[in-house]
Amino acid sequence: MEKDFRRCSFYQIWIRSFKDGNGDGIGDLAGVLEKLPYIKSLGVDGIWFSPIYPSPNADYGYDISDYRNIHPDYGTLDDFKKVLDKAHELGLWVIMDLVINHTSDEHPWFVESCKSKDNPYSDYYIWRDPKWVEGKMLPPNNWFSQFEGLAWEYCESRQQYYLHVFARKQPDLNMDNPKVREEVKSIMRFWLDMGVDGFREDVITYISKQEGLPDGLSFLPAINGLPFYKDGPHIMEYLREFREVAKEYGAVQIGEAPMTPVKTALSYMSGEDRVLDMMIQFDTMMADCFLTEYVYHKFTLRKLKRAFSKWQTELDGKAWNALYLENHDHPRVINRYGSLKYWRESGKMLAACYIFQQGTPFIYQGQEIGMTNIRLESIDQYLDVASKNAYHSFHLREKVEKRLRRIHVSSRDSARTPVQWNREKNAGFTTGEPWFYVNRDYKRINVEAEEQDPGSILNFYRKCLALRKSSETLIWGKYREYFPLSSRIYMYERSYEGERILVICSFSKNEERFRFPKGYDGPGELLLDNYDGAGQEKVLRPYEVRVLKY
Repeated sequence: MEKDFRRCSFYQIWIRSFKDGNGDGIGDLAGVLEKLPYIKSLGVDGIWFSPIYPSPNADYGYDISDYRNIHPDYGTLDDFKKVLDKAHELGLWVIMDLVINHTSDEHPWFVESCKSKDNPYSDYYIWRDPKWVEGKMLPPNNWFSQFEGLAWEYCESRQQYYLHVFARKQPDLNMDNPKVREEVKSIMRFWLDMGVDGFREDVITYISKQEGLPDGLSFLPAINGLPFYKDGPHIMEYLREFREVAKEYGAVQIGEAPMTPVKTALSYMSGEDRVLDMMIQFDTMMADCFLTEYVYHKFTLRKLKRAFSKWQTELDGKAWNALYLENHDHPRVINRYGSLKYWRESGKMLAACYIFQQGTPFIYQGQEIGMTNIRLESIDQYLDVASKNAYHSFHLREKVEKRLRRIHVSSRDSARTPVQWNREKNAGFTTGEPWFYVNRDYKRINVEAEEQDPGSILNFYRKCLALRKSSETLIWGKYREYFPLSSRIYMYERSYEGERILVICSFSKNEERFRFPKGYDGPGELLLDNYDGAGQEKVLRPYEVRVLKY
């Protein structure tokens, strides 16, 4: 499909919780097919599927056991082709998740690799001999995994350790092996030949490890090995190989890159020889935490604004931003950066605050109706491997209640509750027993209710996307932030060919007085706001946003 990804916006589907089409309690491709007209009605241009491949679900799809098939919970390849064809008929791109840093330990490659040191798959993964100290067997180095304890697991049949930067059931592939890279290219061609339009590439900056795998930095818990497996020595070489495949098909490539600074990001995304079209960075998700949501602190608007403006200004004219405030890896943004008291107002303001920046907006399922975090009563009710590991590994001296509160504010499971379609049983997600808990607020927050309300968060997202699509200024315009030291107001300008658009966002539960920047005379033409018309000229109501044209 001939489209410019810079003009596009995308809707992310985490299929297990999207819509159940056969009544077994699990979201599936039949449910996606049913809801494609709804997705199109939002005004987006494409879909990004989180993994829908066969998987034991140790990390809910990010542990893949077969790259060329569909998880039976979700349907068949024929079902996928129906969704793909219908999406294309509606003018929607379809982006697949490409997870190649690791596989499942149940993937046939790994099963064979475990058997011996001299079979065709022996070197598909990263194996190392134990280290012996005073007669005691130790792992090859001191790296921790990001999900489950140490990053090494012993395999009796090989009498060696394998590396897993994430969960034990997610062994890291050995990308230094040319055969593995050929496998990746073959997988890409399999889906591109079917007609998919590109890939979101999971933790793609991790696929090249430093030679020798040296000991990590002792002062970095959980990520002490990060400097030695991120942006590794051969990363550009390998990504160029994959880029050549994508270019054959005109496919878009979006790389996920945790803890990547802007200057490093530019090396991946800038110039004609770029290896990625966009990058999913994590800086804008750290305004209420340190490195991970589990180490949380009070939301700081200045921290958020610094992240926004850093990526906007540094990439300007050199690369293109991927804009997002929610996905499957993060709790719901209204709980984090907005207000439950001012749920409707803050939900709308948050939409406008990022969609009108320069870049391609991504909207996560349920975000468009203002879905909120779930609060479960016990850690045993949570399923997310990262949440369970954090609970059982850190802050162990705290009371159970406080540790559980950390889970309430940080768990990825809050983004994975079933989408709330209506106020009927199970929020209209399934006629069966849902695979995970439905948020109790579904009778108030659901698609059907918001469709009928012209002032809903859902309809505000539609207005934002329509306005962006109609405005060359909002797509191409230069970004400039005003009043960066304000702790309550985020104000920025987009300017293009003599037109200026000013976006003014209040992050306060109180009325806030403000002033227009120098060079702005009066309030301008009101393009959009989240109340019923603008109030006082220089006073913002709680969580108010105004979009003004000059």
